[in-house]
Amino acid sequence: MSSAPRHWSKKSLAAQALGHVDPITKAVVPPIHVATTYVRDPDNQYSSGYVYGRPDNATVREAEAVIAMLEEAEAGALLFSSGMAAATAVFGALDPGDHIVAPTVMYWALRRWLSEEATRWGLKVDFVATDDLDALKKAVRPGETKLVWLETPSNPLWTVTDIAGAAEIAHAAGARLAVDSTASSPVVTRPLSLGADVVMHAATKVLNGHSDVIAGALAGAKADAFWARIQRIRSGNGAILGPFEAYLLMRGMRTLHVRIAAQMANAGALAQRLSAHPAVAQVLYPGLPAHPGHAVAARQMTGGFGTMLSIRVAGGEAAAIATAARVALWKRATSLGGVESLIEHRASIEGPSTPCPPDLLRLSVGIEDADDLFADLDQALRQE
Repeated sequence: MSSAPRHWSKKSLAAQALGHVDPITKAVVPPIHVATTYVRDPDNQYSSGYVYGRPDNATVREAEAVIAMLEEAEAGALLFSSGMAAATAVFGALDPGDHIVAPTVMYWALRRWLSEEATRWGLKVDFVATDDLDALKKAVRPGETKLVWLETPSNPLWTVTDIAGAAEIAHAAGARLAVDSTASSPVVTRPLSLGADVVMHAATKVLNGHSDVIAGALAGAKADAFWARIQRIRSGNGAILGPFEAYLLMRGMRTLHVRIAAQMANAGALAQRLSAHPAVAQVLYPGLPAHPGHAVAARQMTGGFGTMLSIRVAGGEAAAIATAARVALWKRATSLGGVESLIEHRASIEGPSTPCPPDLLRLSVGIEDADDLFADLDQALRQE
């Protein structure tokens, strides 16, 4: 039962998980539905709308509704067991021989999957600097390219791609546009409103925000045949998110707006201060006017420029690794988007094929005190 008028702001709707009140107990927190099977009616139908747990679940639907609302997704949203499960479902909906254009700089695990696995069943993949719309236009093959995949800002260099411009190029060639908006979140960027057909989130990250859920999400602009195929892939592959994880994700999204506002304020302050640090050669953050993608980011990101930044340490790779080892408040761990601040030497994770510079440290900014976060980094950098 929902009591939330749709004219309420997204912040209010998210905070109350669309205003759901349990019709039996009147609880303001929705129950977790763990059942895997459901009873048929006497006429052999399923009037409840639920048949079996692999393709569908009531708790999952609740969380999907919040994401669809945030993304203004006409087709709705689908939750998956991980961000990789969500992303690969989009590529799995293509046909052998279809051509894909993807960013040179993108989440390394998906880039590796596209390079090593997608091609095994006949998909053709080209990687291009998608922030250069001329290069993107040259890479797209009219009639052959079926999907353009963007990640903006892209991990870990935080390159910004013009979503509206890319959508125009993709659609003119007869291709769909999908956008990995993990690092931005629907609070900051809504790719569907800029012309994208599908938006993907590694919901493990900013959407959940507490480093305790592995989840992925897709939101669709249109409930067309392609979207229906993605739905069948999720069902057939058993890739749906579990009900408890969906509950945790929904809990996390209720504080999304206040969390990300605090994190972006911290990220912006740190980017400014680190730009003047003698041990930092460069700060990569779309909110800095010197960032090559700043103007585009200012057009398509609202309220801030995300919670992520990277620094290139003046002393090189060894100094970067040593800096990461000397922090105390920052946690030396992978992942991003949580309320705790994380630091990571990405080149060590991604290996020799990475486009990530060896002197780079990726920073996921949390909600701690900004002065404490800077002081911790400062002492670690100055020990060189």
